[in-house]
Amino acid sequence: MSVRVRLLLSFTSVLMVTIMLFVLSAYLVTIAITGDVRSFSDFYKNHYKLHPLSASEERIFLELKSIAKTDPAKLMSAELLSDYDFQLRMIQAGMYVRKESKQLYVSPSLREPHLGAALPGYEMGNNQIRNTINDGNRFFAYAKFDFTFSDQDRGSIYVLRERSPFAEMIRKLFPIFIGVLLAVLLFTNWLLFRLITRSIIKPLNELRQSAEQIKSGDLHYEVKAQGQDEIGQLCRSFEEMRLQLKQSVQLQLQYEDNRKELLSSISHDLRTPITTIKGYVEGIRDGVADTPVKLNQYLETIHTRVTSLDRLVDELFLYSKLDLRKVPYSFEHVDLQSFLADALEELHFDLDLQGIQLEGVFPHSPLPVLIDREKLKRVILNLIDNGVKYMDKDAKQIIVRVTESDEYATVEVRDNGAGILQEQLPHIFDQFYRGLPPHHKQPEGSGLGLAIAKQIIEGHGGRIWAESEWKQGCSIYFTLKKTIETADGGDA
Repeated sequence: MSVRVRLLLSFTSVLMVTIMLFVLSAYLVTIAITGDVRSFSDFYKNHYKLHPLSASEERIFLELKSIAKTDPAKLMSAELLSDYDFQLRMIQAGMYVRKESKQLYVSPSLREPHLGAALPGYEMGNNQIRNTINDGNRFFAYAKFDFTFSDQDRGSIYVLRERSPFAEMIRKLFPIFIGVLLAVLLFTNWLLFRLITRSIIKPLNELRQSAEQIKSGDLHYEVKAQGQDEIGQLCRSFEEMRLQLKQSVQLQLQYEDNRKELLSSISHDLRTPITTIKGYVEGIRDGVADTPVKLNQYLETIHTRVTSLDRLVDELFLYSKLDLRKVPYSFEHVDLQSFLADALEELHFDLDLQGIQLEGVFPHSPLPVLIDREKLKRVILNLIDNGVKYMDKDAKQIIVRVTESDEYATVEVRDNGAGILQEQLPHIFDQFYRGLPPHHKQPEGSGLGLAIAKQIIEGHGGRIWAESEWKQGCSIYFTLKKTIETADGGDA
């Protein structure tokens, strides 16, 4: 059974129960007021019965009717009429007698100036002898009899009992009220059913459509959440799930593309030294290296290529472990400027031999950070090595500068080399990417140095980026969060 049908049955059941309770309440209230179980049905039936008067009133009316039929002249006697009026007053009723348009007698309680005009006219057939009338603000139930006096004048006898106009109004309006109430209940039931089904069924249909689209592989069908209720929260959760699933699929596709690119780059970087090694080994085997000097040159070249291959495999293995978050970090509190000064000191001799000036610019106050010494040293070496590869000026210079903000220390490694084109900047931290200037010779290296540096800096909770202008050198920045070393060796 669908949710729509269940809601329809629920609303219909509530409507039926409401109507039944209303009818039962009206019945019980009527019984409580009148004290008569039959009063509820009599409320409507009495008006149409042939005997709307009480038994005593009906008896007196029949006696007067009999006199009017047998000896109407007696009705001219005021004494007789007063006697019957007294009997009627005892039961809170009254009488009215007329001859033609002349009023013969009227009970004192019924003396109204317009009562005669309100009473129905002559009807010698006496087809309708019981009914109700309104005289101003007063409401009466009556029984009447039209007859003929001995002188052929028309006469009428009325026995009247005053009723509550409110009861008559209720009698007339109650069916209308019940009808309006039922119409309002039906309309309200339909309106609520429509509103609730629109607020529930429509979002559920969108969720179903989105689920079907996801099942078919389409992750672009957006679910728009409306409202703050449970359905809206469900739609938002489903939309977040769809977005995360879409990102996961896109990331998986990106990983697949990276894997293919990685395999292609590894194949390319391995093929060149292996081909060189193979050529030199074949030269030795075929006797091309026929002198000790030439044989030594061949062996030296083979050794260089094998060393390059070994370094490439090591860097590839390190990058893979960093990318899979499987490299443990040994963090410790150090003063960043002392650490960098020691690292640069180790590089000064080799860089001086290459004609490269290495300079460090540090703040005067200590700068405590939490780092893994070996891995951060690897970052510094990779960044400086990257600057050395692309040096194209006679006066070669590399500057390592440290600045600080409230929370972070920023390290800049700047060279005055060829620089990097703007369209290449977003890709220089990708594995095996070499941002080569036009007509620039292929540099030595694995193409993993900056990718490894990025992984290590992100493992420290920092950020790394590059800024460069063509022919103006390049600056690579990375950040480290500053810490305050506590007395027990922890950080705050």
